[in-house]
Amino acid sequence: MIYTLSLNPALDVELTVPALAFDTVLRSESGRVDPGGKGFNVARTLKALGADGIALGLVGGRAGDLLAAGLEAEGIAGYLIRVAGETRTNFSVVDRAHAHTFKVNQPGPTVRPEEQTALLDEVRRLAAPGDWWVLSGSLPPGIPAAFYAEIVRLIQAAGGKAVLDSSGEALRLGCAAGPALIKPNLEEVRELLRRDDLSAASLPGALPALHALGARQVLVSLGEAGAVLSIGRRAWLAESPRVQVRNPIGAGDALIAGTVWAFSQGEPPDAALAWGVACGAAAAGLDGTAAGDFETVRALRGQVNPRPLSPG
Repeated sequence: MIYTLSLNPALDVELTVPALAFDTVLRSESGRVDPGGKGFNVARTLKALGADGIALGLVGGRAGDLLAAGLEAEGIAGYLIRVAGETRTNFSVVDRAHAHTFKVNQPGPTVRPEEQTALLDEVRRLAAPGDWWVLSGSLPPGIPAAFYAEIVRLIQAAGGKAVLDSSGEALRLGCAAGPALIKPNLEEVRELLRRDDLSAASLPGALPALHALGARQVLVSLGEAGAVLSIGRRAWLAESPRVQVRNPIGAGDALIAGTVWAFSQGEPPDAALAWGVACGAAAAGLDGTAAGDFETVRALRGQVNPRPLSPG
């Protein structure tokens, strides 16, 4: 079983305009609303791959009702814990003329201590040997930076495998708990290692330092350039196949979903990376935060050929 956890989910609203202009009224050509938040995006990709998955999250208010209804409509099973605040709404504006996307995220509702305890109790109840757990996204107000680390320890004490995709202090403290996998992007790696000079070319030399923070495996997303997966002594780079990018938001979530799905199917690390990159490319070629269907992902997987790197 693969679980996904969204502590700060959102309704994702996307508007497409002919071109972005300031100090004027823009008319959208199209719009859509998707159930979002990084963990729920992972759950939607897993569903598209045919995986058995369960989505956990904190939802509240009218936006939370719409989010829950959206997941149900897509056939995604979930354990959603109600909070007193209103689930956030995030906005994306796609500039069609210049192929740019502008995104504005709200902070999310303040989560009370008793609501945090209810979530931990649910994780403790469900955690079991062999299951994968993908913990994704920012922490909403009220939740301490060490919260992900506590969840990682709960899951792995029960014999599960925790995957962490966050940033800042939450990611740093989560690494110290020894997750099975982390999924930062290059900017988050720079922040984590305090190395502003780090580039995709110099990343292999920084991989041992990432493992030293506590992560057993490291998956670094590089956007259109693909991704790098390190398991310690071995690492691979997989370049992304060419697609017509429509909205790259959510592609990193698809990357981690495809990689974890492949691992759960018994695939070796380089093949798992290839599946992840194919899922990311498929998502980037769609509007909103939609997930690519299995046939599209499989076709793109055939174009991805990971090559070995030398960590350090």
